[in-house]
Amino acid sequence: MADPAAPARRGRPGHDQQDVLREAVALFNRQGYDATSMGDLARELGLTKSAIYHHVTSKEQLLEMALDAALTELSEAVEAATTTTYAAATGRPPASAYERLRTLVARSVEVLVAHQPEVTLLLRVRGNSPVELAALERRRWIDARLSDLVRAAVDEGSLRDDVDPDLVSRLLFGMVNSLVEWHRPGGDVDAGVLAHAVTTLAFDGLRAAPPGSD
Repeated sequence: MADPAAPARRGRPGHDQQDVLREAVALFNRQGYDATSMGDLARELGLTKSAIYHHVTSKEQLLEMALDAALTELSEAVEAATTTTYAAATGRPPASAYERLRTLVARSVEVLVAHQPEVTLLLRVRGNSPVELAALERRRWIDARLSDLVRAAVDEGSLRDDVDPDLVSRLLFGMVNSLVEWHRPGGDVDAGVLAHAVTTLAFDGLRAAPPGSD
């Protein structure tokens, strides 16, 4: 993965590395990564290809940076939801597995909204290059940790035990990932509202509470 500590490459006036990355991600999503050339990106930015190479070394580096942006915060959220990390960070006994799972689902919505173009690109990765294979390996690690957390919530009696934990985690995060299909950044529904809606639907269902149950 790209080294975040590495000094930023000097670029031409009018564009910085983030501008190039943002436009590249938009093009990858619109045309497909394999179908997008550095020439396409140069035309979109109004630069020469040689000017782009003042910012990045290759198209593969742009893909790596984009996928890293999509995965890093989610990986950190998953780490924070584990028992040992929670206890070490707070000095207190960990919250229940159910509470940590619910918090993680909400946080995953926030990460998706904050990095929606990059997450969209991540969800289209098929493993056609070493960069993509590395991203898929990170996704498998995340999926495994999610299944573990669902299983822990079942074991503590917080979740029903008649649905396979692996299936539950896939359904939960399938619902989260589906947001890329219709959510529009800057629209009427913000991340907090989305996170509340997803967790309420996933964990509480749609049935209205009986009268007087408050």
